[in-house]
Amino acid sequence: MDAVRVALLREVLAGTEWLGSTRRFAGALRGSVVSHGGGLLLVGTPEYEPWHLAAHLVDEAAWSGTPELAPTLVRHGARPTDPAHLAVGLGRIEAAGRGETLLVVAPREPGAPLLERVHDARRAGVTVLALGSRERELAAMAHELLEVPDGSELDLDTVQHLVSAAAGENSMPAPRGRRRLRDRVSRLADQLTAPPPPRW
Repeated sequence: MDAVRVALLREVLAGTEWLGSTRRFAGALRGSVVSHGGGLLLVGTPEYEPWHLAAHLVDEAAWSGTPELAPTLVRHGARPTDPAHLAVGLGRIEAAGRGETLLVVAPREPGAPLLERVHDARRAGVTVLALGSRERELAAMAHELLEVPDGSELDLDTVQHLVSAAAGENSMPAPRGRRRLRDRVSRLADQLTAPPPPRW
């Protein structure tokens, strides 16, 4: 992200509801995994895997002392020979049950095979959250949706940064030295100028 986009991010956050929207969505995410304690599954589409969100949630889980936030990344093309943290396939969604949370990140329509699994997971008692597309069927299945429409002021990658930062934010008063979300977002704008982290 170049300096122009960083400046735009600051301007957009100051003039819209993005901070409030991402904080509400992240609160639903955090509340679901903390109250149920059943784990967080994170899945994208065959064309879009949310690597960065997975990595940032792992960091936020450690930072906030909320290990439940560390997701299991579910991959469409997972192979048994992949490293363990990358070898979880769609069958994991089929095995999900009550108390677990499924976060679907879909910039476009997720497609029938994933939608069927999400539908079955919801029927099995899984809490479903959706980030990205307001695809009609996915929106109907999601307990909570944060839409990032095409042409939005912020792109999906940036919104994922905001969601992960807000998810790690504790609802208790911040201890001395701990940054509040607005301060962390300002710092995030600067950090986004750095190259993306390597895939883990």
